[in-house]
Amino acid sequence: MQRKTVLKLRRALPALLAVTCLGAAIAPTIAQTTATSARNTPAALRTAEDSVSAARIRAHVKFLSDDLLEGRYPGLRGGQLAAKYIATQFALDGLKPAGDNGSYFQQVRFVGMTVKPAETSMQFVPLGGAPIPLRFGDDYVVSNRALTPEAVLNAPMVFVGYGVTAPEFHWNDYQGVDVKGKVIVCIVGDPPSDDPAFFAGKAMTYYGRWTYKFEQAARMGAVGALIIHRTDLASYGWAVVKNSGAGEQSSLRDDPAPKLQAAGWIQLDIARKLFAAAGLDFDQQFAAAGRPGFRAVPLHVRLRAHVSSTVRDYESPNVVAEIPGTQTSPDQAVLYTAHYDHLGFVPGMPGDNIYNGAADNSTGVGMILEMAHAWSGIHPPHSILFAAVTAEEQGLLGSQYLGEHPPIPAGQITLDINYDMILPIGTPLEANVNGAQRTSFYPTVQRVARQFDLALVPDPRPEAGSYYRSDHFSLSRVGIPAFSIDSGTLYAGHDRAWGVEKFRQFEEHDYHNFTDNFHEDWDFAGNAKLVRFGMALGWQALTRPTPIEWNPGDEFEAARRKTQQ
Repeated sequence: MQRKTVLKLRRALPALLAVTCLGAAIAPTIAQTTATSARNTPAALRTAEDSVSAARIRAHVKFLSDDLLEGRYPGLRGGQLAAKYIATQFALDGLKPAGDNGSYFQQVRFVGMTVKPAETSMQFVPLGGAPIPLRFGDDYVVSNRALTPEAVLNAPMVFVGYGVTAPEFHWNDYQGVDVKGKVIVCIVGDPPSDDPAFFAGKAMTYYGRWTYKFEQAARMGAVGALIIHRTDLASYGWAVVKNSGAGEQSSLRDDPAPKLQAAGWIQLDIARKLFAAAGLDFDQQFAAAGRPGFRAVPLHVRLRAHVSSTVRDYESPNVVAEIPGTQTSPDQAVLYTAHYDHLGFVPGMPGDNIYNGAADNSTGVGMILEMAHAWSGIHPPHSILFAAVTAEEQGLLGSQYLGEHPPIPAGQITLDINYDMILPIGTPLEANVNGAQRTSFYPTVQRVARQFDLALVPDPRPEAGSYYRSDHFSLSRVGIPAFSIDSGTLYAGHDRAWGVEKFRQFEEHDYHNFTDNFHEDWDFAGNAKLVRFGMALGWQALTRPTPIEWNPGDEFEAARRKTQQ
């Protein structure tokens, strides 16, 4: 073990040395300097933007995705090495620690639950009928959110449609039914709509996310919840559910919210068997659930389940730093975020067993580290915060904790810009800033994008609910205007088909796979361009006469007002 570690360290040292020894700045290109100077920006900011180095981003990504870091799983050695590396880079650039007790680390306490398939069972028991046993992985997956080694259920089941309580849309799937001590069954996604003013039309709202459905079921007093999977509604196949359910599922240790003893998914065909056992026509019930006025339906079937899990208590930090503003009151800070964790490794597996996570999300971390380096010579009017967050792959948990425990009050943070999985394949001519249009800042985003020769493109798959699947969402939930910066599919020197194919290949072969490795031929010019774009947006947010707000009526407007009270 020691010899392997030494060999890995030797392989990693060139990347580490490249980061720490590159020097203050690599000379910008003439085109880059000209484009920056053409904008009406202060000289200090132009100098900072011009100093942004694609080579330094490359070096960060190469080190963070090295085998030495073992997939950067939270609470294990690789994740700890990544956190210490990030903190060291912040310190080298002279940023102020913004974590616990004068450190760069905001420690987060977790409980990891790993189900034991051989000791876990689930079956449907109809009234007067024979039990219907289910197979873990093939028919269902389940986790115990109550954080106990064993959970035993024998509870009646109730079909609650989409499992949504949305008063703003006059929709309540729980109306007239008491689910305390019961197991709810619901459909993944939102109630169907073509009206943008009703559940956002074709786009998914947070009500459609599985996380909401489990949260709401627990709030209503249920002991369990089963989500019916359908690929078109979930925007991913059963294999994604199965693979995710086989690994560790983490929760915040100190989260006071109620928890389910059995939070699971079932295959569509299994749902049909369940409804048939209850004497109901599944297709009719499915259709009825999508119409206003739907009322929950008792299934007259009990869920008999035993969920056995390995429990792991662990800590993993968010790494947080600050460039203090010259004006301390009132603050109008800008926050930059990216998650540094990934999926770890598979012990004992022959061959390549490390999820290196080079694109996901060494790229985003490398970008905010380079941004911190570039910003470090600026004396901004308001604070600039940087947070490399943990446990994103566990359900945005590190950023959830950051949002609930921000380094300065949430009402004093005017904007969060997040970077997540920016493929280093060239210079983008487009940017996706999904969520920015929901804020008063969007006209500025449009103007700055034009200055960077970036056409703003809409979310290519709004039905997938992508806004609710990255760390900016955790900041939105506490009211902070937030969005991610991503590239589109059109790149300099290529047609759109080339970009579409690059993304297709990555998603089909490398995403959350052992093959998401660093490539020497990667081109980080586009990552550097999006760093400069983010810096320019940050400066505009810092120097606005008024803080950024959510648009009137937005789902996060009320949370924002609460932070400002």
